[in-house]
Amino acid sequence: MTPEACPRVPARTPFPVDRPNASEGDSSMNTSQALRRYRRCRRTAVIMLSFVASTACLPVVHSQTGDGAFDTYEKITGGFRAFHGDTFPFSKWVCEGGVLHSIKGRRVDLITREEYEDFELELDWKVTSGANSGILYGVSEAGTETFWSGPEMQINDDPNHPDGLQAITSAGALYDLIPPNDLKRLKPTGEYNHVRIVSHGGHVEHWLNGAKILEYDWDSSAIRDAIGRTKFATAPLFMKHRKGHIALQSEGDEVWFRNIRIRRLPAGAMGPKPTSPNSYP
Repeated sequence: MTPEACPRVPARTPFPVDRPNASEGDSSMNTSQALRRYRRCRRTAVIMLSFVASTACLPVVHSQTGDGAFDTYEKITGGFRAFHGDTFPFSKWVCEGGVLHSIKGRRVDLITREEYEDFELELDWKVTSGANSGILYGVSEAGTETFWSGPEMQINDDPNHPDGLQAITSAGALYDLIPPNDLKRLKPTGEYNHVRIVSHGGHVEHWLNGAKILEYDWDSSAIRDAIGRTKFATAPLFMKHRKGHIALQSEGDEVWFRNIRIRRLPAGAMGPKPTSPNSYP
C-alpha cells in the first residue's frame, strides 16, 4: 500500500471547542472516519512489513541449473537439504566458496532436493586422517538411513581407516558389493580425489581420478546375488528403485566436497555391457 492510499488525518485543535452548528458536527464526523481509515492502513502496512521480514531469512530453493552445477553457496544450500529434513542443516554442514564441509561430530546426511534416475555425477572429495563418508544414489526417505535404500560409492581414508583393509569396503567400492579394480589410484590423505558416477538405463559406472574402477547392471542376477550375501539382504528398500535422491554421507568425520555437478541423461536402453575385471553383468 502506497502512502498516497492512506488518507491524511485532519489536524486536531489542542483544546475542546464548542460546536455551535451542524457543519462543525459534520467536520468532526469526517475526522473520526479519516482516523479509522488511517489506523486500518497503518495496521495493514505493519502486517505486510512483518511478513516480508519473516520470509527474508528463509532459504532459497534452487532447481537444477542448465549445466547441473552446484558451485555456489546459493546453489548448494538451496539444492541440498538434510535427510528427513526440509532445510539445509547449517549447524552440521558449512558451505564456503562453493565448498561443502561436514562439521566433525555432527552427523546428518545431505540429499538433493530433486530426484535422479539417469544421470552423470562429478565432484571432488577429500577427508581428514581416518575419516569415512560416501556418495549414495537411488535414495528413498522411506527408510531410517540413506544406506538402507541407496547403493554407496565408498569414500574412505584407506591408509588410516579399517574399511581400507578390504577392497570391497575401500574407497571407490560399491560398498560391500563390488571392489574397485586394479586401475584405482587414490590421492594422499588430505588431497582431493575426482569422482564420476554414471547411471544410464540400468548400467552404472564408478570412476575415480580418471579411471573406471567398476561397473555393473542394476537388475542383474549377479548384483542381486551379491546383495543376498550382505546386511542389505533383509532391507526391503535397498536398490529397489533407480530413481531417487543423491546423498552425501556424514559419519561425523570431516569431509569436503567441491565442483559438484549432476547432469541428467536422456532415458534410454541399457548402456554398454561391462567388460572390466570388476564387472557384474
